[in-house]
Amino acid sequence: MSEHRFHTPRPVDLLVSIPSGDIVVETADVDETVITVEGSEKLVEQTFVEQVGDRITVQYRGKQGFGITIEIGGFSIGSGEKLKVQATIPHASAAELTTASADMNVDGTLSKLDTKSASGDLSMRGKVEGTATVKTVSGDVKLDEVGGDVSVNSVSGDVRIADVRGSVRSKSVSGDVRVDCAGGPEATLQSVSGDIRLGVAAGTNVDVDANSVSGDLDSEVPLGSDIGLAPGPTLVIRGKTVSGDFRLVRAGS
Repeated sequence: MSEHRFHTPRPVDLLVSIPSGDIVVETADVDETVITVEGSEKLVEQTFVEQVGDRITVQYRGKQGFGITIEIGGFSIGSGEKLKVQATIPHASAAELTTASADMNVDGTLSKLDTKSASGDLSMRGKVEGTATVKTVSGDVKLDEVGGDVSVNSVSGDVRIADVRGSVRSKSVSGDVRVDCAGGPEATLQSVSGDIRLGVAAGTNVDVDANSVSGDLDSEVPLGSDIGLAPGPTLVIRGKTVSGDFRLVRAGS
């Protein structure tokens, strides 16, 4: 195991790029960033950790694959050894996490979150004050609270967002998409095979254009051009499923 400490009196930009294992990020009221890297001695030696200004980089630079490998996005992954990266960073920092096969767990308050993975789950507990961008091939996505826009692209995995204040864009090939509370100006949700459930924030009007090739469309929110809009913001909803249900509900129901 290796440990690295950096003086960071301001929020940082954290960049983590490893092939497989686990990435754990926690924000705290601190003026020091602490990075630990765990794994075999060889893997730890091949993982580069550096501070340049407000940017902290953790990057695996090994040339050898992990046993029998599959090439995905420039990473060699397989059934061999794994790395575990743990980072404690100041509140309101930004995080960019890239991995072929690693679970990502984030806890705290970030200004921005950007993740890319081939296979691995993402769990964000806390708040992203700005935008959250998630791209995954095979992995579940869970986000607590997002103050800005959310963009999620998933091939195979369920997506759940508890609360989003900005716009929502989600594309899924195989997996359910659930947004518990959407209060932004726009929500565009698409799924080839999976159900979509969207919760509309209280006091928000809706403008809906949704369809399903083979699935049910259901709304507990009043729809129709003959329904007058009450005072308050309007959420423009665009939804499409090929094989799956689309349900619109009031948040909290």
